[in-house]
Amino acid sequence: MNKKYNVAVVGATGLVGRTMIKILEERNFPINNIKLLASKRSVGTKINYLDNEVAVEELNDNSFKNIDIALFSAGNYVSENFAPVAVASNCIVIDNGSFWRLKPDVPLVVPEVNPERIKEHKGIIANPKCSTIQFVIPLYALQKKFGLKRVVASTYQAISGAGQAGLNKFYSEIQDKNTSTFSIFNNIVFHPNADACFTNEEVKMFNETRKILSQQDLKLAITCVRLPIENSHSISANIELSMPASIEEVRNVLKEQSGIVVADDLANGVYPTPQMSNGRDEVFVGRIRQDDSAENGIYLWITADNLRKGAATNAIQIAEKLINKK
Repeated sequence: MNKKYNVAVVGATGLVGRTMIKILEERNFPINNIKLLASKRSVGTKINYLDNEVAVEELNDNSFKNIDIALFSAGNYVSENFAPVAVASNCIVIDNGSFWRLKPDVPLVVPEVNPERIKEHKGIIANPKCSTIQFVIPLYALQKKFGLKRVVASTYQAISGAGQAGLNKFYSEIQDKNTSTFSIFNNIVFHPNADACFTNEEVKMFNETRKILSQQDLKLAITCVRLPIENSHSISANIELSMPASIEEVRNVLKEQSGIVVADDLANGVYPTPQMSNGRDEVFVGRIRQDDSAENGIYLWITADNLRKGAATNAIQIAEKLINKK
């Protein structure tokens, strides 16, 4: 008889939390009992799982008794304060927040890229940020075959990356036709600043990409912006490889990489769009072009569903790898 697990979802009423519950169901994760946890104001909210209504419980210090795996997506304060509580109850935490990602003894995992890191966990495994996940999968495929010297990237991130509060703000601005300087409706805005030069999102992508690819000397130039679309992030990437590669070679390497769908037939109007990736778990790559302005340079255009592969699906794939490795 296959083992089943007691699973908790922390932040169950949020956008990512609800997506986690949906994907656990879709992927038939072997669950014995599911516990849905959130803040006090969400207690009693009913969420459907396998045609049963499960009531949300308040997160507290006793929440993780007899829980095997906890999927966290409730912000850094909750991750910092409650992940150690879960670990103390012999529960393994897979955390979608940024608090643990760069801790030296916490694996930062994308299953298509570095699943071997899972076994190094000491109770906590970190899920990268949404843009990083879709960025590193094609980069990893190219790194393995050709090596990487430098990557220049711009992200075009959807509103759902800012959570339900971001979507609510967007809907309100649409209704009010709010076109103020920093509205997201009819606008493009940057994320909050990490320092005088870079935003939080940019700094995360610098650090997380290098950690996942185990290449601290990788030269990166990144700009992250928020666009007025609901879901699915896009990335324009200009990549300088360590050795020459034809477009056909690059295309074939990407086709062979797990987790990627190559959509690259510009002559017939086929290229990745947010609508193409919305609701899907793959990373879509297209507009594969030679860049003659740099030695061994290529262009890629990358899209992925930021709620699914960019957050919930990646976390659950980590959990699947975890139980398969026992």
